[in-house]
Amino acid sequence: QVQLVESGGGLVQPGGSLRLSCAASGSTFRLYAMGWHRQAPGKQRELVARITSSGSTKYADSVKGRFPISRDNAKITVYLQMNSLKPEDTAVYYCARYPTGYGGSPAWWGQGTQVTVSS
Repeated sequence: QVQLVESGGGLVQPGGSLRLSCAASGSTFRLYAMGWHRQAPGKQRELVARITSSGSTKYADSVKGRFPISRDNAKITVYLQMNSLKPEDTAVYYCARYPTGYGGSPAWWGQGTQVTVSS
């Protein structure tokens, strides 16, 4: 059983920054792609960023250049650094583990962490 525990969400003003962390269980973390998705009220869950087992990344157009994703295999953790936050970034952010090293549909989800961007 894979467990994913997100942290780092909160309330931030427009233009501010937050760093989300996702601590995963399991010794095979390094073999799998990891990602962050988000869901705003009334909207579908969408991909924010994904990082493969080799470190290749993919981003939603709306966050390119603002939300770098990274992973630390020794700490079994994936991060999402969120910079220049906008009100439209407000959502519940979910960590995801994919079934392969390069992607596919997420196989496991964290419980989510709320990010609210408001003045």
